[in-house]
Amino acid sequence: MKKWCLVLLILCILTACGVQTQDEEKISDLEFTVLDPEKIPEELRNVLEEKKITPFKVTYEDEGYLYICVGYGEQQTSGYSIVVEDLYLTSNAIYVDTELLGPQKGEETAAATTCPYIVLKLKEMEESVVFK
Repeated sequence: MKKWCLVLLILCILTACGVQTQDEEKISDLEFTVLDPEKIPEELRNVLEEKKITPFKVTYEDEGYLYICVGYGEQQTSGYSIVVEDLYLTSNAIYVDTELLGPQKGEETAAATTCPYIVLKLKEMEESVVFK
């Protein structure tokens, strides 16, 4: 039994050595545009329509642009909005942080199911996207 524990411990140590860490130190903020639904490329719009009822995080590249999409799934009322808390470049990644805001107190809402999501458009970049 002790032999198996030792083997497992060694395997854990060896596999941990290969883990690459992300550098979260901000080099610069990134400029972006929040797209209206009608300006989203058709292929991406179709993907988002399929995914919108559940939370999702999607990236898409087309014609020199990178699209970063975040959806929060079904909500039971209207009045939700999404805020981009941060979008920045590090030495090896693009970090994006968004937040879903609910209806304000006293705000009139419709009792209809909504599926809030946001699509950010920016210049295409080589770095991978990390969602916070």
